[in-house]
Amino acid sequence: MTSHRELARDNRLLNKVPEVTVYFWIVKVLCTTVGESAADFLNVNLNFGLSGVSLVTGAVLIVAMIFQFTARRYVPARYWLAVALVSVFGTLVTDNLTDSVGVPLETSTLVFGVLLAATFATWYAAEKTLSIHSIDTKRREAFYWLAILFTFALGTATGDLMAEVLGLGYLVTGGIVAALIAVLAIGWRFGLHPVLAFWFIYVLTRPLGASIGDYLAQSPAQGGLGLGTTMTSLIFVIGILAVVTYLSLTKTDVTPHGSQADETVARGGLWQTGVVIVVVLAAAGTGYSLRKSALQAPTSTPVAAQPGSPTGPASPLGDLSAFRTITQDTLSKLDAGDQSGATSRVDDLETGWDNAEARLKPRDDAAWTTIDGKIDTVLRQLRATSPNPATEKPALTALLTALA
Repeated sequence: MTSHRELARDNRLLNKVPEVTVYFWIVKVLCTTVGESAADFLNVNLNFGLSGVSLVTGAVLIVAMIFQFTARRYVPARYWLAVALVSVFGTLVTDNLTDSVGVPLETSTLVFGVLLAATFATWYAAEKTLSIHSIDTKRREAFYWLAILFTFALGTATGDLMAEVLGLGYLVTGGIVAALIAVLAIGWRFGLHPVLAFWFIYVLTRPLGASIGDYLAQSPAQGGLGLGTTMTSLIFVIGILAVVTYLSLTKTDVTPHGSQADETVARGGLWQTGVVIVVVLAAAGTGYSLRKSALQAPTSTPVAAQPGSPTGPASPLGDLSAFRTITQDTLSKLDAGDQSGATSRVDDLETGWDNAEARLKPRDDAAWTTIDGKIDTVLRQLRATSPNPATEKPALTALLTALA
């Protein structure tokens, strides 16, 4: 007769997640960047809008999760497809809260941080472990993927808060995040609890991946390499396929059955977590306050006007003549039949507006939100797969009116 212990053993799965190797982090960053660019492509180029992209991505994610949960062991293709889709969906959750609902990124960051902490607390209370080397039951796997979702949402909110609200830009944000990851990796090597280090680094790779993608895609005039979003996405997709194929063939990232490395290598996870969280919150709060004070100081550099910029009534946001100039240039190119030139010129509008957000939005949130929505409409029209001047020109005209 089969004992209850034997039945329980038979019902346990092999570990459903990969071993944390250098390949893990490479594919994680690649998935993050592709997830960001895919969301932008569906939202802007195909004109789905945030709600449409969220519905499509959510439906595909559910299918991918069904395949992931029905597997009895770690399968690289299934796992990394799920990660890429969670990356897109987690990003969209934050973007919807910010753009559609109007939730400040400061609030999103705090909320997702609390939700992630609550997930870990509930996970530990139920399983007495947060080890990623023992995701071998359906319940542990459910906790794992819920934590993954919140890490992407939190990483998106944190990265956007630093790059946009605090005006650091994605390149500087990427440098700061890379330095933090290096510190955590060194701490991991010299005794920092591996579970604590792993999840902190996992959150930080989200803004790191976004910064890398932004740097590669932006034009040289904007400080990037000028590869464009399509080429950047293609390079990263090829990279993901190459690494995942290699892992499928070699199985170098399959966790040995029964490994409990996270629980035996280091102790003191609770007090270390408390110390790290206090340090991070203190540093983040101080840095946020200092940066906001600097942005709101009277000496902050205003938006520069270009020679020949049209003049108009004063805006509650200050001098917007540079943005009116770009918008008028784009409209003039469309009037001349230069669609490619107009699409290229509107990139300057997006970059300039994003870079000025940290200075403009605090002056009048409602006015900034109104213009931001009209700029989003212009971007969707100009970057549509089949752009139509009959809809592009009214969008640009409406934006010119708002900018005045």
